[in-house]
Amino acid sequence: MRLSPILLALAMTPVAAVTIDGRIDPQEWQGAQHITDFRQTQPLTGAEGSLPTEAWVLATPDGLAVAFRAEQPASVPRTRQRVQRDFETQVDRVNVMVDFNGDAQSAYNFTLSSTNDVFDAVITQESNFRKDWDGVWEHATTDDAEGWSAEILIPWHTAPMHKVDGPQRRIGLYLDRVVGSTGERMAWPDASFMRARFVSDFARVDVPKYRQPLLAITPYASVLHNNRSGKTKFNAGGDVFWKPSGQFQLTAALNPDFGQVESDDLVVNFDAIETWFSDKRPFFTENQGIFDFGLMDRSSALIYTRRVGGAADDGQGVADIDAALKLNGSIGTTNYGVFVADEADDAGRRFTAARLAHDFDHLSLGVLLTDVDRPWLDRRARVLGIDQRWQANEHWTLGLNLVGSEVQQDDHSDRGYAATAQVQYDSGGAWRQELTARHLDDRFEINDFGYLARNDLNALSWEIGRRFTDLGEGSIYTSHDWELELEAEDTTDGLRLTRSVSLERESRLRNGASQSLGLSFNSAIWDDRLTRGHGAVHLPPTLHLEAAHQQPRHGNWAWVVSGELFGEGIGGNERLAYALMVTPTFFWSDTLNLEAGLGWSHQPDWLLWQHDDLIGRYRSQSLQLNAGFNWSIGSRQELRMKLQAIGLKAQAESAWRLGERGRPLPDTTPIEDFSVRNLGLQIRYRYTLAPLSDLYVVYGRGGYEHNEEIMNSTDLLVRSLHVRQDDQFMVKLSYRFD
Repeated sequence: MRLSPILLALAMTPVAAVTIDGRIDPQEWQGAQHITDFRQTQPLTGAEGSLPTEAWVLATPDGLAVAFRAEQPASVPRTRQRVQRDFETQVDRVNVMVDFNGDAQSAYNFTLSSTNDVFDAVITQESNFRKDWDGVWEHATTDDAEGWSAEILIPWHTAPMHKVDGPQRRIGLYLDRVVGSTGERMAWPDASFMRARFVSDFARVDVPKYRQPLLAITPYASVLHNNRSGKTKFNAGGDVFWKPSGQFQLTAALNPDFGQVESDDLVVNFDAIETWFSDKRPFFTENQGIFDFGLMDRSSALIYTRRVGGAADDGQGVADIDAALKLNGSIGTTNYGVFVADEADDAGRRFTAARLAHDFDHLSLGVLLTDVDRPWLDRRARVLGIDQRWQANEHWTLGLNLVGSEVQQDDHSDRGYAATAQVQYDSGGAWRQELTARHLDDRFEINDFGYLARNDLNALSWEIGRRFTDLGEGSIYTSHDWELELEAEDTTDGLRLTRSVSLERESRLRNGASQSLGLSFNSAIWDDRLTRGHGAVHLPPTLHLEAAHQQPRHGNWAWVVSGELFGEGIGGNERLAYALMVTPTFFWSDTLNLEAGLGWSHQPDWLLWQHDDLIGRYRSQSLQLNAGFNWSIGSRQELRMKLQAIGLKAQAESAWRLGERGRPLPDTTPIEDFSVRNLGLQIRYRYTLAPLSDLYVVYGRGGYEHNEEIMNSTDLLVRSLHVRQDDQFMVKLSYRFD
C-alpha cells in the first residue's frame, strides 16, 4: 500500500515535540498521518480487523513517533501480566517495524505490550528476526474502560541510513496490533512474515530528513566471587558508540564485559555436531545485521559471534578479549561493515570481517570476507562469500550464494567451496513453494569464525505449503498452515545421508492457543558422522512424529505440552523412542509467575561412539526439570530465578563394529553403563537505572558430572541439584552516558 501525496505535505509541516506518556494528545499529534485500515494477518485473511485500531505516525527531529489506540471492550479479555524484555508470551501488544533505508535489506522491530514491556529485534533476509539486539527508544502505555493506548518514539540514530539528496528520505513502515486472548494480528499494510516477502511489502513513507548524531559511553565494573575457591575477581571496561551521521557509526569495546548475566539453556550433547547458542553480549548485537550471511539453511553462519571469547586455543578455559571494534555505514546506496576483535595472551586469536552490500532496486548483491589468525595453533582461516537476492516480481524470488574457504596450518593449505541456490514462489494467496539446492565440498571449512553443521554435502529440498483460513465460525480453529517437504542429501561421493518426506501443520485456535503436528518418513541411510571419521554406519528406515500445544494464560494458568515418537538406532522402528515435556505456568499475580516444567525421554536404541569404529548401543532414560519464577517489582526492578536440571542414565546393551558397506555387526568388546547429572541455577536481581543502564546482582551454581554410577533417573535428577562445580556470586554495574 502506497501513501497518498498528502503525507509529504503533512510530514513537512513544523511539528512540536511529542511527550511520550501513553496519552494521545490531539494537539501533539496534529499533522500526523492517521491510519485506520488494519487488516487481519493472523489468520492471514486480509479481512478487516475484528477490533477498531488506529495509529498516528509523525516524523519529529527527535525520531519517528507512533501512537496506537486499541479499542478492546470488556467482552474481549485483556492480558495484564508483566513480561520480561524480549518476551515471547502471547499478550496484548503493538508492533512498529521500520526499514530506515526503504530498500528491504534490513529492518528494526519495536514491540510494546499493554503493560509497557518491550521486545526489540533486527530483521534481516526479509523475515529473520534476531532478538539479541536491545535498542534505546521511548515508550509508554495507558488503559481505560474502552481499550488501551500506546506511544512510541524511535530515535533516528537507531540505525545507519543512506545519504539522500533533497529534504526527504523514504523509509519502509509496518504497524500491527495483536490481541493476546485470541492471537489475532491486525496489520497495516497487509504484509505478513508468513510470506516469502515481508520487509519488501512494508509501506513506503516519505519523511523529513533529520540528522541526529549520538555519542554514548557505557562504562562498567563488576566483581565476581568464587564460593568454591574463595577468590574474588574485579573487572572494569566500557563500550563506546559514536554516530556522527547516518552514514557512519563506530562501536568499540575496551576490556569488554562478557560475564554472563543471561544463562544459556542446559544441553546434554553426545553428537558430533556442536550446539548453537545465541549471543546477548551488547557489542555483538549492536548493528550486527549487516554481517548476517548463511547458506540458506537452519544450521550455518559465516560469522558466529560466540567463537569470539570462546574456549581458548591452549585449552585453558575461556579466552579474554582485549578490545573489539565495529564500523558500520554507507556510501551512496552501498552499505559496509568492518569487525575486528583481539583476544588476550599468547593463545589469543584475532577475528576480522569486512562486508559490502549494495541494492539495485529489485536486486541485492553483497560480499563478506572473514579472517581468523590463531597463532597458538599456527593456523590461519579465511572465508570469502558472495550473496545475491533477486525479486523478479511480487511472486518470485531467487537467492544465490557462493562461498570459498582457505585454511593454512603447519605449512599445509586446504581450499573448499560451497554454493546454494534457492527459488521461492508465493502466489499472494494460499499457496507457496520453495526449492533449494546446496553443494559443500569436503574441504569447505568455516568453523574458525562461523558455524556449519557439516560439509561434504549435496542437498536438494522442495517445500510446498498451503494456508487455510476459511474454516467457519463453528470450528475451534482460525487457521491451518500445511507444509509438505521432500529432502535428499548425499555426500559428494554419492553416499546417501537423507531421503525424507515430511508433513507439518501449524494451527491457531480461537482461544489464542497454537498447535503443531509433524510426521516424517526417512529411508535407510548412512551416518558418516557418528564414528568421527572411522566409517559410515548404515541405518534402517525410521519415522518421526511430533506434536505440541501452547495454551496462553487463561485465569491463573498457562500451559505448554510437547511430545515426540521416533525410530532410531540399529533397530529403526522396532523399538520406538519417545519424549514428553509438560510446562505449566502459574500466575500468582500479574507481576509474579512461577514455572515448573518436567520432561521425560526414553531411548531404547541410542547409539554412541566409543572409539575407532566401535559403537555402543544403549537404553537411556532421562528426566529434565525446567523451573523458575519471574517477579516484576515496579517498573525498574526484576527478580528472576532459572533452574534447569537433567538426570540421565544409559545402560549398555551391546557393542557393534562396522562390517561390509557400513552394516553394523555385533562385537564382544565390553562397554560401560554411565550416568549424567547436569545443573544450571541462576538467581538474578536487576535494577534499571536508565535505558541500557543496570545494576545486576547474580548468584549462579551448576556443573556437569559424568560417571559410571547407575540409578533411576528420578534419583539422578534429585542428585543433580547438588552438583556444585561452579558456585559464584557477581555484582555488575553499567551506566550509559549519552
